[in-house]
Amino acid sequence: MLKLYRFLKPYTTYIAVIIILLCVQVLSDLYLPTLMADIVDNGLANKDVDYILHLGRFMLLIAAGGTLCAILATYLSSKTAVGFGIILREKIFTKVEEFSLHEFDKFGTATLITRTTNDVTQIQQVSVLIFSMMITAPLTCIGGVIMALQQDKELAWVLVVTIPILFTVIGITLKRGLPLFKVMQKKIDKLNLVLREKITGIRVVRAFNRIEKERVRFDDANADLMDNAVKVNIIMAVLMPAMMLIMNLTTVAIIWFGAIRIEDGTMQIGSLLAFIQYATQILFSLLMLVMLFIMVPRAQVSAVRINEVLATNLDIVDPEKIELASSERGFVEFKKVSFRYPGADQPALSNITFSVKPGELTAIIGGTGSGKSTLVNLITRFYDVESGSILVDGVDVRAMSQQALRAKIGFVPQKTVLFSGTIAENIKYGKENATMEEIEHAAHVAQATEFILGVEAGFDHEIAQGGTNVSGGQKQRLSIARALIRKAEIYIFDDSFSALDFKTDARLRAALKPEIADATVFIIAQSISTVKDADRIIVLDAGQISGIGTHKELIDTCKVYGEIVASQLYEEELA
Repeated sequence: MLKLYRFLKPYTTYIAVIIILLCVQVLSDLYLPTLMADIVDNGLANKDVDYILHLGRFMLLIAAGGTLCAILATYLSSKTAVGFGIILREKIFTKVEEFSLHEFDKFGTATLITRTTNDVTQIQQVSVLIFSMMITAPLTCIGGVIMALQQDKELAWVLVVTIPILFTVIGITLKRGLPLFKVMQKKIDKLNLVLREKITGIRVVRAFNRIEKERVRFDDANADLMDNAVKVNIIMAVLMPAMMLIMNLTTVAIIWFGAIRIEDGTMQIGSLLAFIQYATQILFSLLMLVMLFIMVPRAQVSAVRINEVLATNLDIVDPEKIELASSERGFVEFKKVSFRYPGADQPALSNITFSVKPGELTAIIGGTGSGKSTLVNLITRFYDVESGSILVDGVDVRAMSQQALRAKIGFVPQKTVLFSGTIAENIKYGKENATMEEIEHAAHVAQATEFILGVEAGFDHEIAQGGTNVSGGQKQRLSIARALIRKAEIYIFDDSFSALDFKTDARLRAALKPEIADATVFIIAQSISTVKDADRIIVLDAGQISGIGTHKELIDTCKVYGEIVASQLYEEELA
């Protein structure tokens, strides 16, 4: 957890002020019992009202000052801890933004959400305690022992017996509780995973009548978390009564043996009362440390999980020296490219070699799992090649900054993603400073204008989270408009026309031609009708190129392509 506290540098002044305020508060608390003893032994014993009032006013002043310091310290502690939480969330979010798809696959979405929210909250909460208790508890304990010894050294043996017993109880409790704290966050991850799958997949759940099954899954994860939490709370529930019992027995022992010393004339009543208060302060300071020990282990688990994210070595990083691209824009070349997903036995792509010039339309076709989407994910550098190289404008993509590379690309993913906000904002996502005229033009080319103007708010129509209030075809058209508005050098359409009807598809392709005529275009598709007019068709089979050429050339020379053509023609004839 200490690694994370390096991010507290902006709050150094606050922390220094907190320490000063808490020191003043502790001195105030430690001084009050001595003043009370003085009032009892000198004021009450001598019936000196003026002396009592004088010291009483002084005690009120000391108490008010200590209270004010405590309030200010608590305010600054809370402000520092909340600011610390903001910094941590920002650091995690920024780091996750830099992740390649490999890192996302490694962690998983559910745990990244938990680490950014729940884990940071744990750190934030324990930080408030650390800023206060970590300072006040040791100072109060040490100061209380010193002040108690000044009142009476003979009674100190009661504390010598009590404190080891107290630490023994604390040690046994923490030994049993710590392993359960470590498991807690993993169980929260599991609950979040089940909940996220249930919510995002609600249509599938209902379509297959799996509501009860999913409820059982959630209940099992929820019960698992509850069982762990109950075990932790039972252990901690035993601790507080045990602590209070020890504290009360300590007070009884002090009063018992203190009364004997008063009767012997070796101790005054005021000193006994002060000793009792100092003993209480000592034990309460130890109780504060116990609360800290309870919170810190769970926060430590959260800190480890946050550090795992922040310390992740990125697979894809920008080079220190950025190479400049040639004057030719949109030229893409694959040179003996191979790629294997982490942990996979077989490569997803093997020895891929081809080149594409601006103004050419290249279609990529093949069976499911043949590597089509993987190939374009390498162009955008969502993954890095295992061997070989990919050149864009004559420069290896690994020698370019990711921002510069992706600024050249208009990408329409296979799984359409829309964001909450208006239709105009979703289209504008492709070009931040786009004018309304550019937005309308992109929507017109993407054949989205008709359905946009069909809704009451038009371009100001709100898209629900995940785009659940628009159809699959409407999503695809908005996604295409978002890519077109970039005026990119390279366009990638990853199975982006699958949800469109034949008439809309034809209109869209006709409108697209002049828009992307000078760009390098990649189209991934399953349909022969979609790819047959391409300048070049690349046929993939089990991650390897089975054939490259035009539609007419591949029918005669590529067996895999011929089989795809035959199967689709057969289906059309049956229809």
